[in-house]
Amino acid sequence: MKTRTLPLLICLCLLLIVGVAHAQDERGTLRINHAMEFGGLESLDPISQYRFFDVNARLYNRLVRADAQGLPAPELATEWSPNDDATEWTFLLREGVLFHDGETLTAADVAYSFNRIIDPAVDTPVRAVLGIMNRVEAVDDTTVRFVLNAPHADFPLLLTDYRALVIAEGSADRIEQTGNGTGPFRLETLDLEGTTRLVAFDEYWEGVPQHGVVEIFPIPDATATLQAFLAGQIDIYSATVAEVPLFNQDQVYVQYLFSGGWEGMVMRTDTPPFDDVRVRRALRVVADRQAMLDLALGPNGGTIACDSPVWPGDPYFSQMNCPQDIELARQLLAEAGYADGITVDLYLSDLSQTWTTLAEVYQQQAAQAGITVNLNMTSSDGYWSDVWMIEPFTFTSWGQRPADQILNEGWRSGADWNETYWNRSDFDSLLDRARSALDFAQRKELYADAQEMLWMEGGALIPYFTNTVRAVNNAVTLPEIDYDMVPWWEVTVNR
Repeated sequence: MKTRTLPLLICLCLLLIVGVAHAQDERGTLRINHAMEFGGLESLDPISQYRFFDVNARLYNRLVRADAQGLPAPELATEWSPNDDATEWTFLLREGVLFHDGETLTAADVAYSFNRIIDPAVDTPVRAVLGIMNRVEAVDDTTVRFVLNAPHADFPLLLTDYRALVIAEGSADRIEQTGNGTGPFRLETLDLEGTTRLVAFDEYWEGVPQHGVVEIFPIPDATATLQAFLAGQIDIYSATVAEVPLFNQDQVYVQYLFSGGWEGMVMRTDTPPFDDVRVRRALRVVADRQAMLDLALGPNGGTIACDSPVWPGDPYFSQMNCPQDIELARQLLAEAGYADGITVDLYLSDLSQTWTTLAEVYQQQAAQAGITVNLNMTSSDGYWSDVWMIEPFTFTSWGQRPADQILNEGWRSGADWNETYWNRSDFDSLLDRARSALDFAQRKELYADAQEMLWMEGGALIPYFTNTVRAVNNAVTLPEIDYDMVPWWEVTVNR
Protein backbone atom coordinates (compact mmCIF):
# COMPACT_ATOMS: atom_id res chain seq x y z
CA MET A 1 0.00 0.00 0.00
CA LYS A 2 2.80 2.44 0.93
CA THR A 3 4.74 1.68 -2.24
CA ARG A 4 1.74 2.57 -4.38
CA THR A 5 0.71 5.64 -2.38
CA LEU A 6 4.09 7.41 -2.55
CA PRO A 7 4.30 7.59 -6.37
CA LEU A 8 0.71 8.76 -6.43
CA LEU A 9 1.50 11.57 -4.00
CA ILE A 10 4.57 12.51 -6.03
CA CYS A 11 2.46 12.67 -9.19
CA LEU A 12 -0.17 14.79 -7.46
CA CYS A 13 2.54 17.16 -6.22
CA LEU A 14 4.05 17.42 -9.69
CA LEU A 15 0.64 18.14 -11.18
CA LEU A 16 0.09 20.80 -8.56
CA ILE A 17 3.47 22.39 -9.32
CA VAL A 18 2.80 22.29 -13.07
CA GLY A 19 -0.65 23.73 -12.46
CA VAL A 20 0.77 26.65 -10.49
CA ALA A 21 3.43 27.29 -13.13
CA HIS A 22 0.76 27.12 -15.83
CA ALA A 23 -1.40 29.62 -13.95
CA GLN A 24 1.54 31.97 -13.72
CA ASP A 25 2.33 31.52 -17.40
CA GLU A 26 -1.26 32.37 -18.28
CA ARG A 27 -0.63 35.85 -16.85
CA GLY A 28 2.29 36.22 -19.20
CA THR A 29 6.08 36.46 -19.01
CA LEU A 30 7.88 39.79 -19.03
CA ARG A 31 11.27 39.52 -20.76
CA ILE A 32 13.92 42.13 -19.99
CA ASN A 33 17.68 42.38 -20.20
CA HIS A 34 20.39 43.49 -17.84
CA ALA A 35 23.66 45.01 -19.00
CA MET A 36 25.88 42.76 -16.87
CA GLU A 37 27.47 46.04 -15.91
CA PHE A 38 29.46 44.51 -13.06
CA GLY A 39 30.87 41.67 -15.13
CA GLY A 40 29.05 38.85 -13.34
CA LEU A 41 29.45 40.25 -9.82
CA GLU A 42 25.79 41.32 -9.66
CA SER A 43 24.37 40.76 -6.19
CA LEU A 44 20.94 40.18 -4.66
CA ASP A 45 22.13 42.00 -1.56
CA PRO A 46 20.40 45.37 -2.06
CA ILE A 47 23.18 47.39 -0.43
CA SER A 48 26.01 45.77 -2.37
CA GLN A 49 28.03 48.04 -4.66
CA TYR A 50 27.23 45.43 -7.33
CA ARG A 51 23.44 45.54 -6.74
CA PHE A 52 21.39 43.63 -9.33
CA PHE A 53 18.94 46.45 -9.91
CA ASP A 54 16.48 44.88 -12.36
CA VAL A 55 16.01 41.89 -10.05
CA ASN A 56 16.23 43.60 -6.67
CA ALA A 57 13.57 46.15 -7.61
CA ARG A 58 11.11 43.27 -7.89
CA LEU A 59 12.22 41.22 -4.88
CA TYR A 60 12.21 43.89 -2.17
CA ASN A 61 10.40 46.99 -0.93
CA ARG A 62 11.42 50.30 0.60
CA LEU A 63 9.77 52.07 3.51
CA VAL A 64 9.06 55.07 1.31
CA ARG A 65 8.74 55.50 -2.46
CA ALA A 66 8.72 58.67 -4.54
CA ASP A 67 5.42 59.82 -6.05
CA ALA A 68 4.97 61.41 -9.48
CA GLN A 69 6.20 64.76 -8.09
CA GLY A 70 9.27 63.17 -6.52
CA LEU A 71 7.89 63.53 -3.00
CA PRO A 72 7.94 60.73 -0.40
CA ALA A 73 4.89 58.45 -0.46
CA PRO A 74 3.97 55.36 1.61
CA GLU A 75 5.35 51.93 0.76
CA LEU A 76 6.09 49.60 3.69
CA ALA A 77 5.61 52.58 5.99
CA THR A 78 2.18 54.21 6.07
CA GLU A 79 3.07 57.41 7.93
CA TRP A 80 6.01 59.18 9.56
CA SER A 81 6.79 62.22 11.68
CA PRO A 82 9.86 64.01 13.12
CA ASN A 83 10.56 65.34 16.57
CA ASP A 84 10.81 69.12 17.02
CA ASP A 85 14.34 69.49 15.62
CA ALA A 86 14.15 66.66 13.02
CA THR A 87 16.87 64.61 14.73
CA GLU A 88 14.50 61.68 15.19
CA TRP A 89 11.95 60.28 12.77
CA THR A 90 9.28 57.73 13.68
CA PHE A 91 7.72 55.48 11.03
CA LEU A 92 4.56 53.37 11.37
CA LEU A 93 4.70 50.12 9.37
CA ARG A 94 2.01 48.56 7.23
CA GLU A 95 0.51 45.51 8.95
CA GLY A 96 0.16 42.03 7.43
CA VAL A 97 3.10 42.29 5.00
CA LEU A 98 4.72 38.91 4.27
CA PHE A 99 8.20 37.93 3.19
CA HIS A 100 8.49 35.33 0.43
CA ASP A 101 9.24 32.67 3.05
CA GLY A 102 5.90 33.37 4.76
CA GLU A 103 7.24 35.30 7.75
CA THR A 104 5.54 38.57 8.73
CA LEU A 105 7.39 41.88 8.40
CA THR A 106 8.13 43.58 11.74
CA ALA A 107 10.01 46.63 12.93
CA ALA A 108 12.93 44.35 13.88
CA ASP A 109 13.43 43.55 10.17
CA VAL A 110 13.49 47.23 9.30
CA ALA A 111 15.90 48.11 12.10
CA TYR A 112 18.18 45.24 11.06
CA SER A 113 18.17 46.33 7.39
CA PHE A 114 19.13 49.92 8.11
CA ASN A 115 21.59 49.24 10.92
CA ARG A 116 23.52 47.13 8.39
CA ILE A 117 23.97 50.24 6.27
CA ILE A 118 25.67 52.21 9.03
CA ASP A 119 27.71 49.26 10.29
CA PRO A 120 31.36 50.16 9.51
CA ALA A 121 32.09 46.47 8.96
CA VAL A 122 29.71 46.45 5.97
CA ASP A 123 31.09 48.01 2.79
CA THR A 124 28.23 49.78 1.03
CA PRO A 125 28.08 52.93 -1.13
CA VAL A 126 24.60 53.76 0.20
CA ARG A 127 26.24 54.84 3.46
CA ALA A 128 27.07 58.11 1.68
CA VAL A 129 23.33 58.73 1.45
CA LEU A 130 22.15 57.30 4.77
CA GLY A 131 25.23 57.72 6.93
CA ILE A 132 23.38 60.49 8.77
CA MET A 133 21.65 57.71 10.72
CA ASN A 134 23.09 57.06 14.18
CA ARG A 135 20.91 54.06 15.00
CA VAL A 136 17.56 52.53 14.12
CA GLU A 137 15.31 51.16 16.85
CA ALA A 138 12.29 48.87 16.82
CA VAL A 139 9.89 50.59 19.23
CA ASP A 140 7.32 47.80 18.87
CA ASP A 141 6.34 45.39 16.10
CA THR A 142 4.98 48.13 13.83
CA THR A 143 6.94 51.24 14.90
CA VAL A 144 10.51 52.16 13.91
CA ARG A 145 12.53 55.11 15.17
CA PHE A 146 15.47 56.55 13.21
CA VAL A 147 17.89 58.51 15.41
CA LEU A 148 20.06 60.82 13.31
CA ASN A 149 23.49 62.33 13.89
CA ALA A 150 22.16 65.74 12.88
CA PRO A 151 18.82 67.34 12.00
CA HIS A 152 17.47 66.45 8.56
CA ALA A 153 14.24 68.04 7.41
CA ASP A 154 14.04 65.89 4.25
CA PHE A 155 15.04 62.55 5.76
CA PRO A 156 12.10 60.53 4.28
CA LEU A 157 13.32 61.49 0.80
CA LEU A 158 16.57 59.66 1.48
CA LEU A 159 14.62 56.47 2.10
CA THR A 160 13.35 56.50 -1.50
CA ASP A 161 16.86 55.37 -2.54
CA TYR A 162 16.60 52.27 -4.73
CA ARG A 163 18.96 50.41 -2.38
CA ALA A 164 17.17 51.32 0.86
CA LEU A 165 15.36 47.97 0.74
CA VAL A 166 14.16 45.83 3.61
CA ILE A 167 15.37 42.28 4.21
CA ALA A 168 14.51 39.88 7.02
CA GLU A 169 16.28 40.14 10.35
CA GLY A 170 19.45 38.04 10.40
CA SER A 171 19.33 37.14 6.69
CA ALA A 172 22.41 38.99 5.40
CA ASP A 173 24.53 35.83 5.19
CA ARG A 174 22.08 34.13 2.83
CA ILE A 175 20.31 36.99 1.04
CA GLU A 176 22.46 36.58 -2.09
CA GLN A 177 21.11 33.05 -2.53
CA THR A 178 17.48 33.51 -1.44
CA GLY A 179 16.50 37.05 -2.43
CA ASN A 180 13.91 36.77 0.34
CA GLY A 181 12.02 40.06 0.37
CA THR A 182 8.49 41.44 0.54
CA GLY A 183 8.32 42.41 -3.14
CA PRO A 184 5.85 41.35 -5.84
CA PHE A 185 8.11 38.60 -7.21
CA ARG A 186 10.20 35.88 -5.62
CA LEU A 187 13.38 34.27 -6.88
CA GLU A 188 13.08 30.98 -8.72
CA THR A 189 16.41 30.82 -10.59
CA LEU A 190 19.50 33.02 -10.43
CA ASP A 191 21.80 32.69 -13.44
CA LEU A 192 23.88 35.79 -14.19
CA GLU A 193 25.17 34.38 -17.48
CA GLY A 194 21.90 32.76 -18.51
CA THR A 195 18.27 33.39 -17.56
CA THR A 196 17.34 34.64 -14.13
CA ARG A 197 13.70 33.78 -13.48
CA LEU A 198 11.30 35.38 -11.01
CA VAL A 199 7.74 34.22 -10.33
CA ALA A 200 4.78 36.14 -8.98
CA PHE A 201 4.36 36.32 -5.20
CA ASP A 202 0.60 36.12 -4.96
CA GLU A 203 0.56 37.06 -1.26
CA TYR A 204 2.08 40.43 -2.14
CA TRP A 205 0.64 43.12 0.12
CA GLU A 206 -0.19 45.48 -2.75
CA GLY A 207 -2.16 42.89 -4.70
CA VAL A 208 -1.66 39.88 -6.95
CA PRO A 209 0.89 40.70 -9.68
CA GLN A 210 -0.59 41.15 -13.13
CA HIS A 211 2.01 38.96 -14.85
CA GLY A 212 3.28 35.64 -13.62
CA VAL A 213 6.94 35.45 -14.62
CA VAL A 214 9.90 37.75 -15.22
CA GLU A 215 12.88 36.51 -17.22
CA ILE A 216 16.07 38.57 -17.17
CA PHE A 217 18.82 37.97 -19.76
CA PRO A 218 22.36 39.41 -19.85
CA ILE A 219 23.05 41.61 -22.90
CA PRO A 220 26.09 43.79 -22.13
CA ASP A 221 26.21 45.62 -25.46
CA ALA A 222 23.90 48.52 -26.36
CA THR A 223 23.71 47.61 -30.06
CA ALA A 224 22.93 43.99 -29.23
CA THR A 225 20.21 45.15 -26.82
CA LEU A 226 18.55 47.18 -29.57
CA GLN A 227 18.73 44.23 -31.96
CA ALA A 228 17.25 41.94 -29.32
CA PHE A 229 14.33 44.32 -28.88
CA LEU A 230 13.76 44.71 -32.63
CA ALA A 231 13.77 40.90 -32.91
CA GLY A 232 11.14 40.63 -30.19
CA GLN A 233 13.43 38.86 -27.72
CA ILE A 234 12.97 41.44 -24.94
CA ASP A 235 9.91 43.54 -24.16
CA ILE A 236 11.26 46.91 -22.96
CA TYR A 237 14.02 49.08 -24.42
CA SER A 238 15.36 52.44 -23.19
CA ALA A 239 15.70 54.23 -26.51
CA THR A 240 16.85 57.56 -27.88
CA VAL A 241 14.64 59.86 -29.91
CA ALA A 242 16.75 59.09 -32.97
CA GLU A 243 15.95 55.38 -32.66
CA VAL A 244 12.17 55.78 -32.62
CA PRO A 245 11.81 55.54 -36.45
CA LEU A 246 13.37 52.06 -36.26
CA PHE A 247 10.34 50.66 -34.42
CA ASN A 248 7.41 49.01 -36.14
CA GLN A 249 4.41 50.92 -34.79
CA ASP A 250 2.23 47.83 -35.19
CA GLN A 251 4.45 45.95 -32.74
CA VAL A 252 5.85 48.67 -30.49
CA TYR A 253 4.58 51.73 -28.65
CA VAL A 254 6.75 54.53 -27.28
CA GLN A 255 6.50 56.51 -24.05
CA TYR A 256 8.20 59.90 -23.57
CA LEU A 257 8.93 60.78 -19.94
CA PHE A 258 10.57 63.88 -18.43
CA SER A 259 13.48 62.55 -16.38
CA GLY A 260 16.42 63.50 -14.21
CA GLY A 261 18.79 60.82 -15.44
CA TRP A 262 22.01 62.09 -16.93
CA GLU A 263 25.21 61.05 -18.66
CA GLY A 264 28.50 62.79 -19.17
CA MET A 265 32.22 62.76 -18.50
CA VAL A 266 34.07 62.83 -15.19
CA MET A 267 37.63 63.81 -14.32
CA ARG A 268 39.51 62.57 -11.27
CA THR A 269 40.29 65.77 -9.40
CA ASP A 270 43.11 63.97 -7.52
CA THR A 271 45.01 63.10 -10.70
CA PRO A 272 47.07 65.39 -13.02
CA PRO A 273 46.22 67.33 -15.05
CA PHE A 274 42.69 67.30 -13.64
CA ASP A 275 43.86 68.26 -10.15
CA ASP A 276 44.19 71.81 -11.54
CA VAL A 277 40.83 73.57 -11.34
CA ARG A 278 41.76 75.69 -14.39
CA VAL A 279 42.22 72.59 -16.54
CA ARG A 280 38.95 71.12 -15.32
CA ARG A 281 37.02 74.26 -16.04
CA ALA A 282 38.62 74.66 -19.46
CA LEU A 283 37.57 71.11 -20.39
CA ARG A 284 34.01 71.91 -19.34
CA VAL A 285 33.49 75.39 -20.83
CA VAL A 286 34.51 74.20 -24.32
CA ALA A 287 31.28 72.20 -24.42
CA ASP A 288 28.39 73.38 -26.55
CA ARG A 289 25.73 71.57 -24.58
CA GLN A 290 22.87 72.26 -26.96
CA ALA A 291 24.84 70.77 -29.86
CA MET A 292 25.70 67.76 -27.71
CA LEU A 293 22.06 67.27 -26.83
CA ASP A 294 20.83 67.67 -30.40
CA LEU A 295 23.39 65.29 -31.90
CA ALA A 296 23.40 62.65 -29.17
CA LEU A 297 19.70 62.51 -28.30
CA GLY A 298 17.85 64.46 -30.97
CA PRO A 299 14.97 66.94 -30.61
CA ASN A 300 13.11 66.66 -27.29
CA GLY A 301 15.68 64.14 -26.10
CA GLY A 302 16.57 66.02 -22.93
CA THR A 303 17.22 69.33 -21.19
CA ILE A 304 20.44 71.29 -20.77
CA ALA A 305 22.47 70.76 -17.59
CA CYS A 306 25.25 72.99 -16.30
CA ASP A 307 27.43 70.32 -14.72
CA SER A 308 25.09 69.97 -11.74
CA PRO A 309 23.31 66.64 -11.19
CA VAL A 310 20.21 68.30 -9.67
CA TRP A 311 17.53 68.08 -12.34
CA PRO A 312 14.87 70.72 -13.23
CA GLY A 313 12.07 68.69 -11.62
CA ASP A 314 13.76 68.78 -8.21
CA PRO A 315 12.57 71.44 -5.72
CA TYR A 316 16.22 72.37 -5.08
CA PHE A 317 17.17 72.82 -8.73
CA SER A 318 19.17 76.00 -9.38
CA GLN A 319 18.87 77.62 -12.80
CA MET A 320 22.30 78.45 -14.24
CA ASN A 321 23.69 79.51 -17.61
CA CYS A 322 26.59 77.62 -19.15
CA PRO A 323 27.37 78.83 -22.68
CA GLN A 324 30.31 77.53 -24.65
CA ASP A 325 33.34 79.80 -24.14
CA ILE A 326 36.34 78.84 -26.27
CA GLU A 327 38.35 81.95 -25.40
CA LEU A 328 37.93 81.38 -21.67
CA ALA A 329 39.07 77.78 -22.14
CA ARG A 330 42.23 78.93 -23.94
CA GLN A 331 42.90 81.52 -21.24
CA LEU A 332 42.48 79.00 -18.42
CA LEU A 333 44.78 76.50 -20.11
CA ALA A 334 47.44 79.17 -20.65
CA GLU A 335 47.26 80.13 -16.96
CA ALA A 336 47.68 76.44 -16.06
CA GLY A 337 50.81 76.18 -18.21
CA TYR A 338 49.26 74.75 -21.37
CA ALA A 339 49.45 77.73 -23.72
CA ASP A 340 50.10 75.39 -26.66
CA GLY A 341 47.20 73.13 -25.80
CA ILE A 342 46.76 69.88 -23.92
CA THR A 343 46.15 66.21 -24.76
CA VAL A 344 43.86 64.02 -22.64
CA ASP A 345 42.63 60.44 -22.87
CA LEU A 346 38.88 59.85 -22.52
CA TYR A 347 37.68 56.31 -21.75
CA LEU A 348 34.27 54.98 -22.82
CA SER A 349 32.48 51.81 -23.90
CA ASP A 350 29.43 50.86 -25.95
CA LEU A 351 27.27 50.37 -22.85
CA SER A 352 25.25 53.34 -24.09
CA GLN A 353 24.22 54.05 -27.66
CA THR A 354 24.90 57.76 -27.13
CA TRP A 355 28.35 57.70 -25.53
CA THR A 356 30.25 57.34 -28.80
CA THR A 357 28.31 60.16 -30.47
CA LEU A 358 28.73 62.39 -27.44
CA ALA A 359 32.46 61.64 -27.28
CA GLU A 360 33.00 62.47 -30.93
CA VAL A 361 31.05 65.73 -30.65
CA TYR A 362 33.03 66.72 -27.58
CA GLN A 363 36.30 65.79 -29.29
CA GLN A 364 35.51 68.23 -32.12
CA GLN A 365 34.39 71.01 -29.78
CA ALA A 366 37.45 70.69 -27.53
CA ALA A 367 39.79 70.89 -30.52
CA GLN A 368 38.68 74.51 -31.03
CA ALA A 369 40.48 75.42 -27.80
CA GLY A 370 43.62 73.40 -28.54
CA ILE A 371 42.49 70.38 -26.53
CA THR A 372 43.24 67.01 -28.14
CA VAL A 373 40.91 64.30 -26.85
CA ASN A 374 42.04 60.74 -27.54
CA LEU A 375 39.06 58.35 -27.38
CA ASN A 376 39.78 54.98 -25.78
CA MET A 377 37.05 52.40 -26.38
CA THR A 378 36.98 49.72 -23.67
CA SER A 379 34.95 46.56 -23.14
CA SER A 380 31.39 47.07 -21.95
CA ASP A 381 31.66 43.90 -19.88
CA GLY A 382 33.00 45.07 -16.54
CA TYR A 383 33.27 48.74 -17.51
CA TRP A 384 31.95 49.89 -14.13
CA SER A 385 34.37 47.71 -12.20
CA ASP A 386 37.50 47.98 -14.38
CA VAL A 387 37.44 51.48 -15.91
CA TRP A 388 35.04 53.81 -14.12
CA MET A 389 36.60 55.49 -11.06
CA ILE A 390 39.96 54.01 -12.08
CA GLU A 391 41.00 55.84 -15.24
CA PRO A 392 41.41 59.62 -14.88
CA PHE A 393 38.79 60.70 -17.47
CA THR A 394 35.79 58.47 -18.15
CA PHE A 395 32.16 58.41 -19.20
CA THR A 396 29.42 57.96 -16.65
CA SER A 397 25.63 57.84 -16.32
CA TRP A 398 23.26 58.11 -13.38
CA GLY A 399 19.56 57.63 -12.81
CA GLN A 400 17.35 60.32 -11.35
CA ARG A 401 17.97 61.07 -7.67
CA PRO A 402 16.82 63.78 -5.22
CA ALA A 403 19.26 66.66 -4.69
CA ASP A 404 20.31 65.59 -1.21
CA GLN A 405 21.01 62.04 -2.32
CA ILE A 406 22.97 62.72 -5.50
CA LEU A 407 25.09 65.52 -4.02
CA ASN A 408 26.06 63.40 -1.01
CA GLU A 409 26.47 60.14 -2.91
CA GLY A 410 28.40 61.60 -5.82
CA TRP A 411 30.37 64.49 -4.32
CA ARG A 412 30.72 64.19 -0.54
CA SER A 413 34.35 63.67 0.46
CA GLY A 414 35.13 59.97 0.75
CA ALA A 415 31.79 58.72 -0.61
CA ASP A 416 32.18 55.34 -2.33
CA TRP A 417 30.77 56.63 -5.62
CA ASN A 418 32.49 60.02 -5.53
CA GLU A 419 33.64 59.46 -9.10
CA THR A 420 35.49 62.79 -9.46
CA TYR A 421 37.28 62.26 -6.13
CA TRP A 422 35.98 65.70 -5.12
CA ASN A 423 37.31 66.44 -1.64
CA ARG A 424 36.15 69.78 -0.27
CA SER A 425 35.30 70.34 3.37
CA ASP A 426 33.50 73.59 2.50
CA PHE A 427 31.27 71.69 0.07
CA ASP A 428 30.55 69.02 2.69
CA SER A 429 29.67 71.81 5.11
CA LEU A 430 27.15 73.22 2.65
CA LEU A 431 25.44 69.84 2.42
CA ASP A 432 25.40 69.45 6.20
CA ARG A 433 23.92 72.91 6.70
CA ALA A 434 21.29 72.29 4.04
CA ARG A 435 20.23 69.04 5.69
CA SER A 436 19.94 70.74 9.07
CA ALA A 437 18.02 73.81 7.92
CA LEU A 438 14.35 73.45 8.86
CA ASP A 439 13.35 76.37 6.63
CA PHE A 440 12.82 75.38 2.96
CA ALA A 441 14.04 78.70 1.50
CA GLN A 442 17.27 78.42 3.46
CA ARG A 443 17.80 74.82 2.32
CA LYS A 444 17.20 75.83 -1.29
CA GLU A 445 19.77 78.63 -1.07
CA LEU A 446 22.40 76.31 0.40
CA TYR A 447 21.82 73.65 -2.27
CA ALA A 448 22.06 76.40 -4.91
CA ASP A 449 25.46 77.42 -3.50
CA ALA A 450 26.61 73.79 -3.75
CA GLN A 451 25.52 73.59 -7.38
CA GLU A 452 27.27 76.87 -8.20
CA MET A 453 30.50 75.51 -6.67
CA LEU A 454 30.33 72.44 -8.91
CA TRP A 455 29.81 74.63 -11.99
CA MET A 456 32.80 76.81 -11.17
CA GLU A 457 35.25 74.20 -9.91
CA GLY A 458 33.95 70.63 -10.24
CA GLY A 459 35.27 67.74 -12.28
CA ALA A 460 32.07 66.53 -13.96
CA LEU A 461 30.93 67.59 -17.41
CA ILE A 462 27.18 66.98 -17.30
CA PRO A 463 25.81 68.37 -20.57
CA TYR A 464 22.15 67.36 -20.29
CA PHE A 465 19.46 65.44 -18.49
CA THR A 466 18.06 62.64 -20.61
CA ASN A 467 14.34 62.44 -21.18
CA THR A 468 13.30 58.80 -20.94
CA VAL A 469 12.20 57.32 -24.24
CA ARG A 470 10.81 53.88 -23.54
CA ALA A 471 9.92 51.47 -26.33
CA VAL A 472 7.58 48.69 -25.29
CA ASN A 473 6.31 45.54 -26.98
CA ASN A 474 2.59 45.93 -27.72
CA ALA A 475 1.91 42.76 -25.74
CA VAL A 476 3.02 44.61 -22.60
CA THR A 477 1.23 47.47 -20.83
CA LEU A 478 3.35 49.71 -18.59
CA PRO A 479 2.20 52.63 -16.44
CA GLU A 480 3.10 56.12 -17.68
CA ILE A 481 5.72 56.83 -15.00
CA ASP A 482 9.48 56.95 -14.72
CA TYR A 483 11.18 53.67 -15.69
CA ASP A 484 13.02 53.37 -12.38
CA MET A 485 9.74 53.58 -10.47
CA VAL A 486 7.50 51.26 -12.49
CA PRO A 487 5.14 49.38 -10.11
CA TRP A 488 6.22 45.97 -11.36
CA TRP A 489 3.11 44.19 -10.11
CA GLU A 490 0.89 46.36 -12.35
CA VAL A 491 2.61 45.44 -15.61
CA THR A 492 0.33 43.31 -17.80
CA VAL A 493 1.55 40.90 -20.45
CA ASN A 494 -0.87 39.61 -23.05
CA ARG A 495 1.08 36.98 -24.86
